[in-house]
Amino acid sequence: MWAVALRTLRDPEEAADALQEAFISAFRAAGKFRAESQVTTWLHRIVVNACLDRIRRKQARPTVPLPETGEYNEPAAPGDSMAEKETSLLVRKALDELPEDQRAPILLVDVEGYSVAETAKMLGIAEGTVKSRCARGRGKLAKVLGHLRNPDGGGDVPTNESKRKHATSEESRSAGRAQRSPGNGEGR
Repeated sequence: MWAVALRTLRDPEEAADALQEAFISAFRAAGKFRAESQVTTWLHRIVVNACLDRIRRKQARPTVPLPETGEYNEPAAPGDSMAEKETSLLVRKALDELPEDQRAPILLVDVEGYSVAETAKMLGIAEGTVKSRCARGRGKLAKVLGHLRNPDGGGDVPTNESKRKHATSEESRSAGRAQRSPGNGEGR
């Protein structure tokens, strides 16, 4: 649950506060739990709601953080390379740029590993909505992060339309070769 709060809010202090609020809410509402789902699903939903509430409050009353006096350098774990850290930062930044309605399902399904059905219950939306929001978010992430998958391609990630065009041009070329090949009766 800590990971969900941290990934949703991207600030450890905010995540800790949201998690505390969520557990207080869960404690107060424990008598209302109907056992229609697992307790963990119910608790995750409360955590997600607490995080979303904090995001909404933060948007309504934006604040400017104070400059830090010292720089905090996290010790590098063995095996961590600079490229991995850069990639991680790029992915986090790309996730941050997604709209909240797409980020939450992607985090729950792709990062946390919940099923579409569990995610739908946690977010209180239909399964189809989870799938479509994940698809839209993944499409945006693919455009922004495409250069990571294809370093020489400059960030271009093939879309369904470009794949169809490529397939059509391949079919045209193979049809042209078939017409020119010996044994088809032409040129005799």
